[in-house]
Amino acid sequence: MPVNGKHPPQIAELIDRLSRLPGLGPKSATRLALYFLGRETEEVRSLARALVAVKEEISFCSTCHNYTHSDPCPICASPERDADQICVVETPADLLAIESSGLYRGLYHVLGGVLSPLNGIGPGDLNLADLAARLEARQAGGNPIREVLLATGSSPEAESTCVYLIDLLRGKGASITRLARGLPVGVDLEYVDGGTLKQALEFRRQA
Repeated sequence: MPVNGKHPPQIAELIDRLSRLPGLGPKSATRLALYFLGRETEEVRSLARALVAVKEEISFCSTCHNYTHSDPCPICASPERDADQICVVETPADLLAIESSGLYRGLYHVLGGVLSPLNGIGPGDLNLADLAARLEARQAGGNPIREVLLATGSSPEAESTCVYLIDLLRGKGASITRLARGLPVGVDLEYVDGGTLKQALEFRRQA
C-alpha cells in the first residue's frame, strides 16, 4: 500500500483505493475520503452494505447477460416485451441508455464488450455464441426472431464486432439492422444524448 505521510494510514489507504475508481484522481479521491470521514457512521456503513450487496446479490441473466437480481431478468421474463426483436449492446450501461429512451420494447443481448485482438479479446471472450444459439433455437421452433438490432458504439473495435456479428447471424431467420448514423465517432452509447439516440433508433437501417 502506498504510504501517504500527510494522512493517517487508514485514510491514506481509503484514498488509494478510491483513486483506482474510474474518473477519480488522487485529488478527487482525497475529497471523497474526507467527505466520508465527516459523515455519520451509520451512513457510511449503509454505503458499505450497499456495495457488498451489489457484489453478493447481483449476477448476470442467463439469457441476455444483463445485470439482474433474478434469473431470467425482468426484461426477459416480461410478457409485455416484443419477443421478436433482440437489441445487441456492448454493456449493461448501453442497455440502460436505450431503455431510458422509451423507444424500444423488445429484448436485449449484452455482449460484454467488443472484439479487440490487441487487448486479447476474441470471440470466445464475449457472449456471441449465446446470441447465435438464441436465434437458432427460435428458428428451430418455427418462431424465428424477426429483427436483430446491432446497437454497438462507433469505435473501430465496435465496427469490427458488427461485421463479425453480421457474418455470424446471417441465415438464422432474422433481419439484421444497425443504428442510424449520426452517433459521435468513438463514443459509447451510454454517453450519447437522448435526442441523438432517439434518431439513431427511429431511423435504423438494414445491415
